[in-house]
Order: sequence, then structure tokens, then C-alpha cells
Amino acid sequence: MKKLKVGVLASGNGSNLQAILDQSLAGKIDVEVVVVVSDVEDARALNRARTAAVPAVYVPPGKFRTKLEPEIEKQYAEILLTNGVEVVVLAGFMRILHDDFLNAFPDRVVNIHPSLLPAFPGLDVQKKAIDGGVKWSGATVHFVNAGVDSGPIILQAVVPVLDDDTPETLAARILVEEHRIYPEALQLIAHKRIRIDGRRVIADRALIEGEQW
Repeated sequence: MKKLKVGVLASGNGSNLQAILDQSLAGKIDVEVVVVVSDVEDARALNRARTAAVPAVYVPPGKFRTKLEPEIEKQYAEILLTNGVEVVVLAGFMRILHDDFLNAFPDRVVNIHPSLLPAFPGLDVQKKAIDGGVKWSGATVHFVNAGVDSGPIILQAVVPVLDDDTPETLAARILVEEHRIYPEALQLIAHKRIRIDGRRVIADRALIEGEQW
């Protein structure tokens, strides 16, 4: 089948990008990473892209710490569209995206978050989980909307919170699940096996459970 062309926005290490690249290059998912864009010039994610012979583009983020100026955000969209991107994948991209960008890719921007949303959106989520006394945390792949980690949920994975956990140990175990479910979610999208129904995402689990997987 025709591969889904994705563009990845990343700000840092890019381990989720690497998980997607590995699955893609091994032919395990019908996804092709066609460009990686970063707001950090020395982000390891850009080096991971170059190693995989994927175009890697640095775009200076402008003067704001957590958002992109409209003209810069427009540059991001133009780079992605020029490379034929069908779905935008956020992999540790530490900027808030706004309506003009999201409208250029309607229901086609996805993110992964290290908690069981809607619990603990935003930053420092492992500390929030431990301080909150929850017994279970995990990872969530979701569509991106104008809110903070508030879009419809595609897939989740559950991770226990242990009595002796630190934010670092919990984050490490959650990251293992992130690397598993992000490629799975993209495979579902590639095969058109999901639909959005209001706040809910209805997924055909047969693909995950073995059919064509």
C-alpha cells in the first residue's frame, strides 16, 4: 500500500522519532518520515534524521519561549506542505501550535504525552503523578487541538507507579511504552482504521492485534 508521509517536529533528543524511523525503515509500519523540523539547532533529533537520510531542517523559533510567531509558524507549515506531508507528528516539540497551523492540517496533527490524559497535561507530569499519589500512569497518543494536551485520544498505554519511583524512573518506563504505541497509532492512521466521533476516537483494534501488523 501507499505509505503515509509524515513530517516530524522535534525539539530535543528525538527518541520517539527514532522509534518511528526504526519501524518505518524495517517495513513494520506503512509510514515514511519525509522531513524533520526543529526549533533547536543542535537537537539530536536532527542528527537522527540525517543518519536516516531524511531531510532535517532547523527553523529559528523567534523571541518567545513556548510559542511560535505567526510568520515562523507559517514557515513550518510551508516546509511540511512542500515535502508532501500528510500527517504532522510532534515528538517532543516544545512549542504551542495555533489555529492557522492546525487548520492547514485538520485532524492531521498528532502528539504523544507521558500521562494518561486527561490527567496531568502540560509539563512535569511524572512529578505530578507521584505527588498526586496515583497508582497508574502511562502514555497517550492524541490528536492536537488548540488546547494543551486536550485533543481526542487515539491510543493509551498503562504503566504502574511504584512506591519507590522518582520522576526519572517513572519517565523511563513510560518512554518504553511511548516507543511502542506511537508507531502503532500511525499505522492505524495510515490504514484509515480510526475515526473521530466528537471527543472520542474509534479505532479498529484488529490491525494492532495482528491483521496486517
